[in-house]
Formats: sequence, structure tokens, C-alpha cells
Amino acid sequence: MKDRFTLLLSLKTPNCFEVFGEFGIGDDRPNAVALFDSLQGNNVLNELDVLHIDLIEADGPLPAKVQTKSCRLDELAANCKLITREVFRQKNLNVHEE
Repeated sequence: MKDRFTLLLSLKTPNCFEVFGEFGIGDDRPNAVALFDSLQGNNVLNELDVLHIDLIEADGPLPAKVQTKSCRLDELAANCKLITREVFRQKNLNVHEE
């Protein structure tokens, strides 16, 4: 089953932002929002930003963007580490709860 919440990683190209990575982060809205809020980056976007992280909710036929942050490359690296650790924690806890 596909996760209800995902984090999309995208970079600016000459024409648009293109997605280059995706993390499925589960079905729990408070956990998804808390994880997104803990990520490094800036909530105020400008045209010079080249890396974005989008919190996406798939609720219904079309996914909806909930929030976006821009970040630098070093922040993106730290965010990927944090996201991976959180997804690992969630998946391993879920195994023991079933």
C-alpha cells in the first residue's frame, strides 16, 4: 500500500523544478507534519532557491502539496539522514506492533 504522506526532493532546472527523490513517510498526519517541521531549510521561498522539499498528501484522486521548504545542499544531506532514520524507526516499530 502506498503511503498517504510523502516527501518529494526536487531541484531547479532551466524550465521547472524536477523531482529526483521521494520518501514515503507513512499515513499519520501529525507525525508527517512533525517530521517536515524538524527538517532544516527555509519556509520562505524565493526564485534563487534551487533545492526544495515538498510535503505531499495523497488523499483522494490527486495528491496535494501541503508545505514546501527550500534548503542548501548541506541541509539536504542532513535532512535525508533525519528522514531515513525516522522512516527506519517507524517501520521497525510497526513490525513489533503487529
